[in-house]
This record gives sequence, structure tokens and C-alpha cells, in this order.
Amino acid sequence: MKLGVLVFNLGGPEALRDVKPFLYRLFSDPEIIRIRWSPLRKIVAYAIATLRKNKSQGYYKLIGGGSPLRRLTEEQAAALESELRRRGLDAQSFVGMCTWKPLLSEAVERVEQSSVDRLVIMPLFPQYSFTTTRAGTEALRKLLSKSASLKALNTTWISTWAEHPTYIESFSSSIERELAKFSEPDKVQLLFSAHSIPESYVREGDPYLDQTKATMERIMDRLGRKNSYQLSFQSKIGPVKWLEPATNTVLVEYGKRGVANVLVVPISFVSEHIETLYELDILYQNVAKDAGIPNFRRVPALNSDPLFIRALADIVQESLQ
Repeated sequence: MKLGVLVFNLGGPEALRDVKPFLYRLFSDPEIIRIRWSPLRKIVAYAIATLRKNKSQGYYKLIGGGSPLRRLTEEQAAALESELRRRGLDAQSFVGMCTWKPLLSEAVERVEQSSVDRLVIMPLFPQYSFTTTRAGTEALRKLLSKSASLKALNTTWISTWAEHPTYIESFSSSIERELAKFSEPDKVQLLFSAHSIPESYVREGDPYLDQTKATMERIMDRLGRKNSYQLSFQSKIGPVKWLEPATNTVLVEYGKRGVANVLVVPISFVSEHIETLYELDILYQNVAKDAGIPNFRRVPALNSDPLFIRALADIVQESLQ
């Protein structure tokens, strides 16, 4: 059996010229802008992309002029392929992005041109959400259904791995490495910062909030529950009610309470991108400084950490059983 593993993520602009078309694709997603009539949704998406272009370009300038997400995802996919081959599987990896290059359609074309006998679809979102895993999965199902050969291919769909033991171990190990850099590790306040979603999605049955909380609790179990911890949310877009509390608001509150040591954990991100490199490392670093928090650190995204790659390989192998 030749195994194909298609990993997918959101995507990000790789250069400043990509920012506007990236934003247009992002806000054209019906899970992001919930306007049923496609032409109107695209008009709204174009307007938002136009209005946000300059501000967003400014953020990307501060992190080097573009997102590293494609490079990091391709490195993860290559490492996963190598790990699966090390385990005796004839594996080939493919990378697709929901909103930027390489697009999901490009990944599907490469799968079709390959000789894989079985395909595993692997979202790089640990926690399932309508806005991420479901949106990508539905898009991929439509693309696969257009090809007779791929429609008949034995395909396994992974939906979530929020509580997978090896994933929890990899994240916990990364947190422990950062805690060790504080003079009194047990007195550090852990702040798990997740990408927010509209509260209405949760009321409609989106399991993202519950799964994010479950990830956090499993990590705290693994760490021995020595530290105070809290869940907060970042990256709100638009005027609707989003999950709270906001990460920046929590940091201000910590400052008022005299919390001196804070370690932020990017709980819903597995790769460095704009939300970690700009929002956490620059914007919230300044918020913490202004709030009077002297020791503010951030746990790195897992990227291609060997233990995390082992986790992904474990998840793929277990899906084949």
C-alpha cells in the first residue's frame, strides 16, 4: 500500500503584494462571512480586503514582510513523511491551504497525479471548528468528488486530535522548557491564548470551545497542575460577539493584580504565523509591558518539533486501523 497524507492549514500571504488577495479569499469563505448569496458575500469580502489591506501589510512588515506558514507547513509535511517512512510505511505527503498557495485544489491535483492507494486527510488544527476543519474538509470533499479516481480512493478523514496523548506530551514538553527559564517556574501564570470564534457558532454546536478547554486541561494534567492557568482568546474580527475574555484584557488585569510572571501558550496554533509573531510577540508584549508585567514570555509554536512530528505520525497510523 502506498499511503498519501494530505495536510491542510489556513495559509498566509508570503509577500506584501499577497495581502489583499489573501484577505479577499479569507473573507469570501461562507464560514467567515455568513452571507448566503455568493455575489454579495464576495462584494463584502472585497470591501473588507480593501479597507484592511494597508493595516495588515503594516503587521506583515513587522514580521519580515510575509507569513512563514507555507514554509513551516511544508517542513512539517516532509518531516511527517520521513517519520512514517521510518516506521515502514510507503508514505507521500501533500500540502494544501484553504486561503492561499498551495491551494487545496493544487494539493488534490498532486494526489491525483500520484500513485497512492490510500489517502489520509490531516487538518493542522488540533481543535475542530466550523471555521477551520469543517470549512477545509467540505472544500476537499467537493474537489475529490470531481475526480472519478479520487472519488473511489480509500480516504480517511481525521477531524480532531485535541486530546491525543503524544500531542499533549509534545506541547507540555515545550511549555516545561519555557517555564524552566523563569527563576520560580511554579509561580508563573500560564495564559492559554486561543484564536477566538463568534459565540453564535458555539451555540450552533461548534465544538471548538469545549475541545480547546479539553486540550488545556490535559496539558495541565501532564504538567502536574503546579501553576495557575487561564484560557483567553485573540484575533477577533468584526462587530459580532466573540469568545471572551480577550487576551489583551486579561494581561491588563494581571498587571493590576501585580502578576509578575506570565507565560503565554498559543493553544490553538501549531505553526508560527501572524497571530503568534505579531499579535503575541509584538502587540501583546507591549500590552504586558504597559501593564507593568516584568516577565512576559511566549511558548513557541510546535512547528517541526520531533515529538510533535511523532504525534502527527501516531495520529495518522491510528487512523488507518
